[in-house]
Amino acid sequence: MREISFDTETTGLNPLDGDRLVEIGGVELINFIPTGRVYHVYINPERDMPEGAFRVHGLSEEFLSDKPKFAEIAQEFLDFVGDGRLVIHNAPFDMGFINMELGRCGLPNIPNEQVLDTLTMARRKYPTGSASLDALCSRFGIDNSKRTKHGALLDAELLAEVYLELNGGKQRDLILSDEDDQYEGEDGGGPRQRKPAKQRSAPLVHMPTEAELKAHADFLAGMKGEPMWNKYLK
Repeated sequence: MREISFDTETTGLNPLDGDRLVEIGGVELINFIPTGRVYHVYINPERDMPEGAFRVHGLSEEFLSDKPKFAEIAQEFLDFVGDGRLVIHNAPFDMGFINMELGRCGLPNIPNEQVLDTLTMARRKYPTGSASLDALCSRFGIDNSKRTKHGALLDAELLAEVYLELNGGKQRDLILSDEDDQYEGEDGGGPRQRKPAKQRSAPLVHMPTEAELKAHADFLAGMKGEPMWNKYLK
């Protein structure tokens, strides 16, 4: 299963108010594990950088001035994503910007069916407490000490680790508890599915043979006194 752990940085909170993308980071996952293939690009937003946004990610208007515009990287971005599922923390925010930028280029939106929201997934799994990326890193013991500012690629890498833990961790196929053993990992898109029962290579023999019963009786006959087991054989 191919997925992309994904994050963006922007000039603000609302693409409908003129805010734009300034950074995209994506980490390719196969069966929850990073392959080493990533996508990372800074984008010229074609506008100023508000002070509030700069304090969040540290990307200045000057730094971004010589970076490509989204229209120039749109196709390579779509080629990287392909038909992989986008794994995003607070997906409506990032996809609002992505689909707005694609629309500006006359390209079709990425459908909701191709997106998984780990924020929804985490809130379902842990109804109490914070479900922010930092809080989940703390819960799972993931080192996020380098996250002094938001950065799309770093956050995508952290999210990849969080996503693995939300699906049972590195030992997700081992029997760790009744809860973990009975259900497949959650994907945020619906109820968990019970795992198919593991089958023995050969069925257990439930009744002893006549020869086994005789051997057992001979063993008991050689014991001193009246073995208590005899009452179960009568």
